[in-house]
Amino acid sequence: MEKAKELKAVGKSVEKLNLNSNSKSSGKLTTLQSSRLPKKTKPPTLFSLCLGVVGKHLEDIIEDLGEIAINFPADTKMAIAAIARRRRLLNDDVVISLADSSWEVLDISGSDVSDLGLVKVVEMCKFLRAVDISRCDKITITGFSELVENCHSLETLRCGGSPRSDYTVRRCLGIFKPKLIDTNGDSWEELDATEIANGAGSLRWLVWPKIDKDSLEILSTECPRIMVNPKPSPFGFRGDAVPREVLPNITLDDPVVKDIDPTTWAVCGFNPKTLSPSLSSPPEMSVAEKFRLAFVERDTRLAPKRAKNARQHQRRAEREWMMTSPRAKALALASQASKSLHGRN
Repeated sequence: MEKAKELKAVGKSVEKLNLNSNSKSSGKLTTLQSSRLPKKTKPPTLFSLCLGVVGKHLEDIIEDLGEIAINFPADTKMAIAAIARRRRLLNDDVVISLADSSWEVLDISGSDVSDLGLVKVVEMCKFLRAVDISRCDKITITGFSELVENCHSLETLRCGGSPRSDYTVRRCLGIFKPKLIDTNGDSWEELDATEIANGAGSLRWLVWPKIDKDSLEILSTECPRIMVNPKPSPFGFRGDAVPREVLPNITLDDPVVKDIDPTTWAVCGFNPKTLSPSLSSPPEMSVAEKFRLAFVERDTRLAPKRAKNARQHQRRAEREWMMTSPRAKALALASQASKSLHGRN
């Protein structure tokens, strides 16, 4: 009897062991099967499908885009602008037709937008906080100046990326620095409080991949508030969290086209991540062109100062003439006498 009881106990323990082993093996099998199954992708929305169709035939409606997009929501306009940029169709007319006053992000990198288009957009979009104008070879110091002057909420600026754009940014370093505005007065008392400070006061992050050592030193010493090419870190940068728009592998307008089929802009073979710098960058400017641009920039910068000096010389000459010329003294005494006579009468 005791042997029978012992055999029954051993049989029960073996059954439990088999059940546990089967459960473990079945669990492993289910996990392997679940890992091998492809992840379900979310189907595209009707809105993204419609935008894809519009983007594929965008060149057919560009002439009438201003009338067509006038009632579009802001995010729809931004998505169309992003598709146009990827299809190399973004220029002054397109970006002006699509610009919306509620935009906070503007990405025109690698496009044909010039100073004219940028000025019109920043005059309309006053709340821009992140702008990408990298590889925009048609934008000059005028566009940079208008951007800083009109967008008082601008925190992130992405620039450079091509030889001409790098050269333009180097010429624009003075715009980022605080400075005094030239006035017509001769003394500090004539300065208004609003005219003392000028510059990109809200700019916090500057993404300039090929910045030279001299420009980096100037910005770090004279504009310490501007952080150049910050690297992502879980601890932030100088105590501040690095925003998404500053990351080097991020495109500003990616979120507005993430649900649109990439074949929409693949008709032109757009692939910004795979283009090499040698293919995407235009040829280096000639030395003569660099000298010409530097002379024009210097002449424009010094024009107000020359005019002020001319006015000062004119006033000094008038005062010297009044002090040295007998005729001028006689005229001054006669005018004083006439004023006193009129006062008595």
